[in-house]
Amino acid sequence: MTDFRESEGRNLALRKERQFTIHHSLFTSFLLKFAFAFFLLSPLGLCAPADLDNSIPASIGMDIHFVDPRPGEMEMLAAAGVRWVRIDFAWENTEVAAGQYDFSAYDRMVTTLQSYRISPYFILDYANKLYDNGLSPYTEEGRRAFAKWASAAIEHFEGRGIIWELYNEPNFRFWRPKPNVHDYILLALEVGEAIRAVAPHEFYVGPATSLVDFSFLGACFKAGLLNYWSGVSVHPYRQRDPESVAQELRTLQRLIAAFCPAGKPVPVIAGEWGYSTTWNWKGMDEAKQAKLLPREFLSNLAEGVPLTVWYDWHDDSADPQDPEAHFGIVHFPYMADTRPVYSPKPAYLALRTLSGALDGYRFARRLPVGGADDYVLLFTKGREIRFAAWTTSAAARKAAIPGLRGKLAITDYLGQSFKPARAHRGKLAITLTDAPQYLAPEIH
Repeated sequence: MTDFRESEGRNLALRKERQFTIHHSLFTSFLLKFAFAFFLLSPLGLCAPADLDNSIPASIGMDIHFVDPRPGEMEMLAAAGVRWVRIDFAWENTEVAAGQYDFSAYDRMVTTLQSYRISPYFILDYANKLYDNGLSPYTEEGRRAFAKWASAAIEHFEGRGIIWELYNEPNFRFWRPKPNVHDYILLALEVGEAIRAVAPHEFYVGPATSLVDFSFLGACFKAGLLNYWSGVSVHPYRQRDPESVAQELRTLQRLIAAFCPAGKPVPVIAGEWGYSTTWNWKGMDEAKQAKLLPREFLSNLAEGVPLTVWYDWHDDSADPQDPEAHFGIVHFPYMADTRPVYSPKPAYLALRTLSGALDGYRFARRLPVGGADDYVLLFTKGREIRFAAWTTSAAARKAAIPGLRGKLAITDYLGQSFKPARAHRGKLAITLTDAPQYLAPEIH
């Protein structure tokens, strides 16, 4: 896994130890039938549990590395449409003496986040120097202590709408001294039993694998971990287009269906995934990152993924040679005396545009428009509709959306508005590029 991942360009060896409404009279009865009978089918027949809202921006998450935010930081996150933040819930920092727990820092954090309508996504990790020589739990004593701590934490915060996740990338270097699926499974079984005994309805996921590691995931499923998990989390990093993950997601969904308890929906969560803007990421730069960010969120929704967490919030340093430091959607320097307090990359504007253009809308269906490389996604909110459209082709492509009348407003991926387009003879002709554009029927 390490060699493959490094070939994908993500230098994890150096990774931080961390921690419009529409009026229906504008449209023909054909469109209404087309949109609300044919389009409103969930991909692969999947549905998300009630705990997850797969609308925008409710499906948008962000990885962060702080417990106490700096002034102005939460305002920027909320303004971009972030509704979940994923962060380490560190064992070593919250159990400093055996059997004594201090969750006060996370109490503050939960209160702060919820004042901005943002929900916590806590990672139960990593090791504790009080047990197993500071290595990932590998003895009965270490697993028992971890499970006791984890269940105490979840019971403490029960009912606060938190996602809990067991560990971070245990199939990579974060499981020490080296990845061991057997030891992870033993820990996960013990933690699952302990958590479900005190909080049977809390949203609890795993295993947060580096990439979509079918060998590791399959072993977890065969061991019965889907009896405890509410969702399966993966980190599908790549330097290819985000749409390239589709087949992996479908395979994973089928694998889950083969092992999960009957009638239990277990969605896939993209718990960590982004694109670094450094020179050694195959030509990646800030402009390209901004195009890929909304495509990642949108294409994941199209594949039945109800929550995607972008990595990362802000750059971790200004070092231009460190690819790990430049996954952020804002630059590294914090500017206490200015507003905003971070300098946005274009990706920040792209996220804010995505969350605003489709605010309150849910993915309904990918339209059969154009070729395999062309994406025209229908989103609905009640009887209102909007579209997101782009192509993975390097060259611009022509496409036509059928069943439309009147004008549609067009907004590009960075929030710039263009002259409305008018449908002719029941079709709207559009030009697709590698940057998403959002279309909304005009109201008269």
